[in-house]
Amino acid sequence: MNFPAELKYTKDHEWIRVEGDEAYVGITDYAQSELGEIVFVDIATKGESLQKEEVFGSVEAVKTVSDLFMPVSGEVLEVNDALEEQPELVNADPYDKGWLIKIAVTSPEELGELLSAAAYQELTGK
Repeated sequence: MNFPAELKYTKDHEWIRVEGDEAYVGITDYAQSELGEIVFVDIATKGESLQKEEVFGSVEAVKTVSDLFMPVSGEVLEVNDALEEQPELVNADPYDKGWLIKIAVTSPEELGELLSAAAYQELTGK
């Protein structure tokens, strides 16, 4: 199980990597392993401004569908188009090629409310 130290995490199993005023968001290695094989990613919020913990899309695995929640408030700038043809990238490489959205962070103070890698690892028990 991989818990990159440079990322922040939510209790809902999303990760965020901040790069200036923008950030990449995805689901964690733990989340993808619990969901199983991802077969479809549904994100139709490009261009929308969403609040922290609002649903920005969903991932469909063979046996379940799981909502995706914003780790912080922001505007969805970009959706990872590669996932349309290869949703399995979320399983194979959740922290790099399997990212879900790129956002403009509108409330940077909310980043302080997220979990560190160590705290997230403790939450998962892995």
